[in-house]
Amino acid sequence: MSYYSPSIEKLVEAFEKLPSIGHKTAVRLAFHILDSSQEETNEFINAIQSAKANLKFCSKCFNISDTDPCPICANEKREKSTICVVEDVKDIIAMEKTHEFKGVYHVLHGSISPMNGIGPEDIKLKELISRLNPEEVKEVILATNPRVEGEATAMYISKLVKPLGIKVTRIAHGIPVGGDLEYTDEITLTKALEGRREI
Repeated sequence: MSYYSPSIEKLVEAFEKLPSIGHKTAVRLAFHILDSSQEETNEFINAIQSAKANLKFCSKCFNISDTDPCPICANEKREKSTICVVEDVKDIIAMEKTHEFKGVYHVLHGSISPMNGIGPEDIKLKELISRLNPEEVKEVILATNPRVEGEATAMYISKLVKPLGIKVTRIAHGIPVGGDLEYTDEITLTKALEGRREI
């Protein structure tokens, strides 16, 4: 039995469909919207509709952007000879926050996961390979997530790219700054050892 009117229940259910939103949070969000002024509600609705209408995939890297090519691909100062391969658009944001990477990106929009029925043809892999002219691209950095699917995807891409004579690297995974060794799991410690460098 629902304690809410059908309209409120429908709004709560809509919020529950969002990732990481449980029932309590969905109820709070629904009532926040209901308590907002009509102007604020309209702004919220317009922002969603505008994003859906105006955003598109960059034809080069498959980032989501208002323009094609996206601002990163269009930036002449970016090093086009280095491509960082990520699984998701949100990963670009994480990389950009470091202010360290000066190259360009390629978004796969997923990772290879046979258990979930996702094969190489289901992600933007063919599009990546078509970008790899050895005369222009010198390095491909694989920045897929350190999960089983991410590792499998990185290995698969590496086997496709290496024969082209392009350098393939993998971002290091290891112990976070401020972390304690005693609380670090074996896989993370193994990756930290593999990614060690001379100082």
